[in-house]
Amino acid sequence: MLYYALVFLVIALIAGVLGFGGIAGASAGIAQILFFLFLAFLVISLIIGFVRRV
Repeated sequence: MLYYALVFLVIALIAGVLGFGGIAGASAGIAQILFFLFLAFLVISLIIGFVRRV
């Protein structure tokens, strides 16, 4: 999931440099959503891992 967030971020940067503002904004939004989903799943998996140890 983090890989796809980085891919969309690179697409947004390239589109922004080339002047495609709509595509850049959409790609940046998708990258942001994927990144926050990745962080949420990371925190959930860490909590579950700590609970299973105890």
